[in-house]
Amino acid sequence: MPEDQDESLILHLTALRSTLIKCFVALGIGLIPMFFVAPFCMNWLTKIMIGNNDVSLNFFSPAEVFILQIKIAVVLDLLICFPYIARQIWNFILPALYDNEKKFIKSIVLTSSTLFITGVLFCIYFILPLLINFGISFSTDDIKAVFGISNIISLALWLSVVFGLMFQFPLITYSLIRSGITSYEAVKSKRPYILVGILIIAALLTPPDVISQLMLATPTYLLFEIGLCCSRKIPSR
Repeated sequence: MPEDQDESLILHLTALRSTLIKCFVALGIGLIPMFFVAPFCMNWLTKIMIGNNDVSLNFFSPAEVFILQIKIAVVLDLLICFPYIARQIWNFILPALYDNEKKFIKSIVLTSSTLFITGVLFCIYFILPLLINFGISFSTDDIKAVFGISNIISLALWLSVVFGLMFQFPLITYSLIRSGITSYEAVKSKRPYILVGILIIAALLTPPDVISQLMLATPTYLLFEIGLCCSRKIPSR
């Protein structure tokens, strides 16, 4: 390998190392205040999920709530630091991009963030309360609903991330067609297979019940159709 290529590789690795260090330092610094915010976030989540239902949340080990607060703090830390981390990654890859690629990636980052936040809020304010109410509907005078705080919060965190990721479907569809990897007609003809794939992914990512699967699969497929519709006028390559 020529000497100039060796130097270029070393410079790239050094820049990558610097970028990763900045990202991890930001995450480490942000984790401390997020730990103090975590209890308020946990109370907020439980109030939204439980609503006006007369249900108590219980914990079954001394450190259970503390561990939950750490999990919430980590998730909040990632969300809060995401713009800074995205900026650092952007600065790293920026020199290697053409002008049209820069514009396209900028629009993708903004749209992706918006879709992720929309998916998380949709899950928290609509899906989670619906799931809790569905579970409580089976209670009777002899069978009482008793929920563990760990199960409830873990479910909320997991489903929020899952919905945020699955809401990326229209962006994925649009990006694949615009980049020329596939065409509008090709994707359109594969609709039945895509629907089956979405159902399988939803079944793998949600609790083992049909209701949760359909709650994730239905909006995901609708978002796929929106992405496909937005890609209709893109010329084939």
